[in-house]
Amino acid sequence: MMDGKSLSKGPIRLGSFRAKFILVVGGAVLFDLLVSGGLALWNVQRLSRDATLEVGQGLEAASQEYIRTYADSTAAQVSLLLRQVHSDVSTLAGVLQAQIDDPARNSDVGAAIARTSPGSVSLSYDQTGKWSQNAPGSVSVVSVWGYLLGQDQKPRPDVETDIQASAVLDLVAPSLLQHGASKLQMYYIGSKERPIFRTAPYTDQAQTFDRLYPGHNEANFWDFFFPGLYESWQGWAKDMKTRPVAADITQTAPYTDAITGKLIVSFFHPLWTADRKDVAGTAGADITLDQLAQTVENVKVAQSGFGFLAMSDGNVVAINSTGEKTLGLRSASDASGTGVTGLERSLKGSAQPAIAKLALDREQGIQHLLLQQDGNEVPYIVIVKKLPATNLWVSGPVRQEAMLLGVVVPEREIDASLYAAQAKISDATNRIVLYQILAILMSLLIVTIAVFAASKRITGGISALAGAAKRIQAKDYSVRVAITSKDEVGEAGEAFNRMAEEISYHTENLEQLVEERTAQIEDAKEEISTLNAQLQRENRRLGTELAVAERIQLMVLPLDQELEEFQALEIAAYMRPAEEVGGDYYDVLKNGGRLKIGIGDVTGHGLESGVLMLMVQSVARALQEAGNTDAVKFLTDLNSALFKNIVRTKIDKHLTLAFLDYDGKEMILSGQHEEVVVVRANGEVERIDTMDLGIPIGLEADISAFIKTREIAFEKGDLILLHTDGVTEAENDAGELFGIERLCREAVRLKDLSAEKVVSEIVATLMLFIGSQKIYDDITLLAVRHR
Repeated sequence: MMDGKSLSKGPIRLGSFRAKFILVVGGAVLFDLLVSGGLALWNVQRLSRDATLEVGQGLEAASQEYIRTYADSTAAQVSLLLRQVHSDVSTLAGVLQAQIDDPARNSDVGAAIARTSPGSVSLSYDQTGKWSQNAPGSVSVVSVWGYLLGQDQKPRPDVETDIQASAVLDLVAPSLLQHGASKLQMYYIGSKERPIFRTAPYTDQAQTFDRLYPGHNEANFWDFFFPGLYESWQGWAKDMKTRPVAADITQTAPYTDAITGKLIVSFFHPLWTADRKDVAGTAGADITLDQLAQTVENVKVAQSGFGFLAMSDGNVVAINSTGEKTLGLRSASDASGTGVTGLERSLKGSAQPAIAKLALDREQGIQHLLLQQDGNEVPYIVIVKKLPATNLWVSGPVRQEAMLLGVVVPEREIDASLYAAQAKISDATNRIVLYQILAILMSLLIVTIAVFAASKRITGGISALAGAAKRIQAKDYSVRVAITSKDEVGEAGEAFNRMAEEISYHTENLEQLVEERTAQIEDAKEEISTLNAQLQRENRRLGTELAVAERIQLMVLPLDQELEEFQALEIAAYMRPAEEVGGDYYDVLKNGGRLKIGIGDVTGHGLESGVLMLMVQSVARALQEAGNTDAVKFLTDLNSALFKNIVRTKIDKHLTLAFLDYDGKEMILSGQHEEVVVVRANGEVERIDTMDLGIPIGLEADISAFIKTREIAFEKGDLILLHTDGVTEAENDAGELFGIERLCREAVRLKDLSAEKVVSEIVATLMLFIGSQKIYDDITLLAVRHR
């Protein structure tokens, strides 16, 4: 007894079915896992790449939009600050302009302030400075320069009027300084003829001027501090359309304030005479550059992004220290002016080539620049926006100015979120790839275990069958297999066990089976012996019958003396049947002086053909003896008699048959047979076709309509050859036929020999031609020579 488990144990052979199963199935699954895993990894990588690209594009667009929005927002804040200053200055200008337009009320207001606040209009002469100024404690300080004083060192009357009128500043300025935009100071400056200077809050104004601007007290205020500004306003009074910007507010470039020492920007609103034909002074306000700088410096994009505010000529008026260093700006004070000290910190003079080349005449949106930083090129994003245009005085005539607001951000900080997102995507991708690889490896492990288990289960039964088959081959018929599976392998195991049981059963009962089989063989042998004896008897009987038939057939052939009876003709004949009894017929019949030579060929050969040949011989003899000399009637009667015998005997045979009738003068040919060969004495050969001279005998009851005759010229020395198809259709070893042409050539070659010699020589040639080839048909040859 053997089970599948015991047979499946042992190492796996490379050529075994299990090894092939593992290779094929495992290879297919491995290929599928690798392909699907590879596609999954490729898709993850592609998804990661696409996501990184999409996130990058999105973050870049968002960052740029954020920078643009931030720049717009900052620009709006700066503009709002400027508009607030403009509004406050305009308010003060409106009050002062109202005073100018209403001289009576102006005088009343001035007188009222003088009564209620004498310190605002009472001035003291300063021997050192040679100017007059009210004492501290008033809301505002008013300075009257020496060239506006009289001989008594007191303000001229018209100047005194302006001092009282300008005292209205004490009523308006405190409120404007506390509200609205943050301002350093607000003031009134008189006309060029009376340029008194009233400022709120109170400061040591004239004293500071003396210290910082020597000589100012000898020159006209406007010409000394703001040359050209007053004249520009006078031009506007004549034609408002000449204003660079359609607004009265005029802004100065940043300069150092003499009083506070801070960088300030002044905003002037010119006051007009009541008839609006000339300038009557100005209302003004100063704001420190710190206010603008604070708005700009508060720009904080990413970690180190900054903003800057620049004039249209590139002079930066507000920027923090980090930005100043980053942009490579060089600061310098412009002390060349006669009055105010400006600030020179131009982008065009930047140590950064990219900044120096920065276009300032137009907005270009976001620009990417490389700035030098510690010897390295660091990419930055720069966006520059133009603020609303304003009237600007720097020196000389007022011109139009549109300041520039810039935002500068390191790209690496803007892209920090992008890098972080890409890093997270990369980490996620790596994590997914790692998990995918682990999943593939785990799948491979599970599939490998499954393939081994499946191969063991599937091939275990087959291996058990193979081992059992070898045991059977070694004649161990007791072997059985134990396959528990219910599949085709299990069915094969059950079939194998049944087969083994049968083999075992037949082996154990082999002796009995051999005896039974031997007895059966003996019985069969005895039966075969009986049949052989019967067959031998039958063969002997048939042989005897064939011998009798052969003898009878030979007995009816013409005797040699019969052939030699004819003085005028020399006749010789040869016939050889293919079997014991042939189907060929030839005869020579004599009746008085008439001679009838017949030749025929019954279809096939053997006993039936020989019997039919004997019938022909007997009937021909009878008709010849009956004196039937008509060749046509002879054949007709012979056919009639033979047809009836064929019908009676049910012999499925017929024959070709032709006769030569010779009466000593004429040779008449009748009937259908092979061609008749006539060799003339001069060697000429005449072949006579007999197809139109009759039809085969035994096919029809009456053939008289088909029988024709033909006279053959037969002179001395002529030779006639009659033959059956056994002569012309005889084959040699190469399958070649003897043929009618070869027969004619032999007849011509032998034409001068006797008929006997002609026949024997042609037969010898024929036999030589046939060689060892079997003779399939009867051979008959007749030679008739005219002596």
